[in-house]
Amino acid sequence: MPEQPYDVITMGRIGVDLYPLRTGVPLARVDTFGKFLGGSPSNVAVAAARLGRRTAVVTRTGQDPFGDYLREQLREFGVDDRWVTPVAAYPTPVTFCEVFPPDDFPLYFYRQPKAPDLEIHPRELDLEAVRAARVFWMTGTGLCAEPSRTATLTALRARDRSGITVFDLDWRPVFWPPDTSGPSPSARYHEALAYATVAVGNVDECEIATGEREPYAAARGLIAAGVELAVVKQGPAGVLAVHRDGTVADVPPLPVDVVNGLGAGDAFGGALCHGLLAGWDLARTVRYANAAGAHVAARLACSSAMPFPHEVEAALAEGAVTAHGERA
Repeated sequence: MPEQPYDVITMGRIGVDLYPLRTGVPLARVDTFGKFLGGSPSNVAVAAARLGRRTAVVTRTGQDPFGDYLREQLREFGVDDRWVTPVAAYPTPVTFCEVFPPDDFPLYFYRQPKAPDLEIHPRELDLEAVRAARVFWMTGTGLCAEPSRTATLTALRARDRSGITVFDLDWRPVFWPPDTSGPSPSARYHEALAYATVAVGNVDECEIATGEREPYAAARGLIAAGVELAVVKQGPAGVLAVHRDGTVADVPPLPVDVVNGLGAGDAFGGALCHGLLAGWDLARTVRYANAAGAHVAARLACSSAMPFPHEVEAALAEGAVTAHGERA
């Protein structure tokens, strides 16, 4: 019997996140860290798996103990790691953060001399599986260097806008080389947007992709670039989602006491995939994704904090109570 298609295949970054176990302490004075699976597309796969979806990630680690740890974590979280392969030449990336709630979370990336997840080659891709997946999720970081850039575009072309193809704009300027002789990051983004059906990003990321920061203008720019659905994350102002058919969902955030905001966007992404696959209307999908993000923002961890369905429903219920003024 042929294997069933995956609900979600993500492609791109993976690494080890080392988070201080106390908040409000500068990194120079932190003496105890927690170790977690990290990397946005990998966390999105975890988030979707927690919601009952069959997921896999296409990425690469170092051939080292941290790489072993990441593959073990993916399996424990229910994410298929068959396309997570080691690279002997480069170490598994490590990322440190500082945690200053509610809105200051500096990141320190150690991805030198090169991250293994940028060594994904087109010839290694299972294009049949990528083409068959109900959702394919890629990121802007995957476009920053070769051979990852060509591999990402190869996967997008194989999809040919079939199913749900999500471009997580994921603008990390520190990852992009200073070389100005080739196409700009904005040009790279436009090339990928032509193959995507959904684009997701905050206002900074939308500006790189469209030149626009105003949310409605940014959404219109993303749709003009080719996508069917533009999702603009606005932080404290909530989320704006605009569909090509004219449907608009402008959804406020759920009130939450933020502990660490770094994983909220990945939880949002996994829940967005879940809602789109379920065929929910746009407003319901975005509210659900907001609730998943709020659940993670209230916790220190990232991957291990990704919510199960009952936890998202609890966050939605809590948000509804707070919104109606029945609880402070």
